[in-house]
Parts: sequence; structure tokens; C-alpha cells
Amino acid sequence: MKVVSIIGARPQFIKCAPVSCALRKVAREVVVHTGQHYDDRMSGVFFRELGIADPDYHLGVGSGPHGQQTGDMLKGVEAILLKEVPEVVLVYGDTNSTLAGALAAVKLHVPVAHVEAGLRSFNRRMPEEINRVVTDQLSALLLCPTETAVENLRREGVTDGVHLVGDVMYDALLDSVERAQQTSTILERLGVKPQGYLLATVHRADNTDRFTNLDGILSALNRLAGPDRMIVFPVHPRTRKQLESMSFQCSPYLLLLDPVPYLDMVRLERHAYAIVTDSGGIQKEAYWLGVPCITLREETEWVETVTSGWNCLVGAASDRIVSAVCAAKPGRIEGWPYSRGEASMSVAQRIAAFASDRMTAGAVSSR
Repeated sequence: MKVVSIIGARPQFIKCAPVSCALRKVAREVVVHTGQHYDDRMSGVFFRELGIADPDYHLGVGSGPHGQQTGDMLKGVEAILLKEVPEVVLVYGDTNSTLAGALAAVKLHVPVAHVEAGLRSFNRRMPEEINRVVTDQLSALLLCPTETAVENLRREGVTDGVHLVGDVMYDALLDSVERAQQTSTILERLGVKPQGYLLATVHRADNTDRFTNLDGILSALNRLAGPDRMIVFPVHPRTRKQLESMSFQCSPYLLLLDPVPYLDMVRLERHAYAIVTDSGGIQKEAYWLGVPCITLREETEWVETVTSGWNCLVGAASDRIVSAVCAAKPGRIEGWPYSRGEASMSVAQRIAAFASDRMTAGAVSSR
């Protein structure tokens, strides 16, 4: 069995690491990197730290408007699928790489397996939401991280090929958290102490490309930063560009960094007093690490983190952000229903079983 895995952005590299390890025990995997994230700090370093095999193909698409970027990926992926002729195409999450991979595969009648199927924020302004919905409609195998995701698909009339497998990012985090503690020196290099800083990330277009939103977020961070509460802020390239155009003047206690490697980020998350973010993946990692999360959005696809009381949705209003951070209290999360490695192995087994069933059905029909 041959599986072509499509990846292109930081969150997909993280998810791919444990899944690829499990998948290669049962299949031949061909990895295609679209180049959606192309900076070494957002791409190459993740392959090295997470032990992901070098991609078999690298499209080098880079950044650009959604239509142009997705179209360039679609063209490149299609050519690879025609050459490789896989039994299954595996896509992750909700990026333009995900959508391009699914579209290229389904037009060539190659079944699509979607990891993180069924997630919904119900905000169609987000390009990620459109990518999720369309990819799920195209997929033959829908691998869901939560019961909520399964229910979302059921409400949309999608029940065939749906499987609850757990969250592969949980596997990635558990594989990395102790290694990060042993090898990362990020806290020492920055001169911050455990529980003595906030961690902030901002990258979604709704926040970076809307002046009112970004201004509210930056105002809150400046208000929160102080000698007793440093703020560590790894800045996404999109956000950095906007900060420069705004001539943003930041507090001396607000540390603006270039994007950091995964192990450094895991250590920063683990020891933060609280995390302020608009990232989906970091919301979950904060939950698993027992670090309060203040999410700079009005909705989230990871509703379990909110219903548990661990994640607070505040949008981009400065006062709401400041109030939520001041109310945050670190603690512990109990009762996550999956064990280490379970989700990734389940993904691999579901794909192998699906491909085997199709081959058997094809052999029978040809008699």
C-alpha cells in the first residue's frame, strides 16, 4: 500500500511526526511538502527536531493570495499523484495545502483520508473553516479527534467513513515535552523564570490584517507587560510585517522574538503563567499542559477546552484580554481519554484497513 501525505505548514509537520512513524509500519509513505511555510524557522527546523523524513517532493509554492497559492499547489500535487499512483492521499487539518491535496486527489479518483475531520468554528470568515468543510465533503475516510467532531459531521449528513481516533497532536506533545525540558535552553536565553511570564502568539488573518483587532491585542499586551510579568511573543512573519507598518512601540517587558523551534515552543508553553493566542493547536497544548489559555477569537473549533473551563474566548478587545489574564489561575487537567500513541496508531490502522477493503472489493468485482 502506498500513501501520499500532503503537508505544508507548521501544525501539519507536528501532526505528521507521530502519524508518519506509525504509518510507515504498515505502508509505504511518500511525503509531499507544498512549501506553504518555507522559512527554515517555520519548516526545516521542525523536520529536524521531530525526526520527520525529508520530503520526497518539495513544491516550493511559498506565500501568496489564497487562490494563487492553492492553485499552484493543486497543479504540483496532481502531477505527483499521476506519477506515484497511491492507494490513499492523507491530508491534515485546515490549510490551503489540505484543500489542494484533497482536490487533486478526488479529481483523480484517489480516496482522501482527513486527519482532524469534523472540526467546526462556524465562522465562515475564516479561510480555515472553508478548507475544513470542503475537505470533509471530499474525504472517504474522516478521522476525527473528538466526539464533537463526529457529531458535527453527523449533523451535516456525513456518517460513512467517519472514525473517532483521538488527537495526534497529543501524541506529538507527549513525545516532545520531556525532550524539550532536557534540551531547550530558551528560558535561560531569554532570562525568564517558570511562571514568571506570559506567552503570546498572533497569526490569524482576522487579527493581523484588521487594524482594530491587532491594535486592541497589542494594547493589551503592552498593558500586561511589566517587570514582574514579562511577555514572550514569538512573532509570525505575517504579524511582523504588520507591526512594522504600524510603527508599533512595545513595552521593554514585551519580548518580540523570531519564530522559535518546536521544542523551544513546548518548553515556553509548559512553564508559562498563561498563554494568549489565536492558534488552534496551542489552545489544545495549553489544555494538556495545564496552562490557562486566553484565546483571541470569539469562537473555537476546540470547544472541549472551553467547556472544561480551561480556555477563555475574549476576541481582540483590550479590556477583555487584560481581565481574562488577570483572572487566570494555573492548575491541572485530569481525564483525557487517550493514551500516548493511540491516535497515531489508530490513524495508520484505519488507513490500512480502508485500503485493504478497497483492494478486496476490487478483486471481487473483477472476477
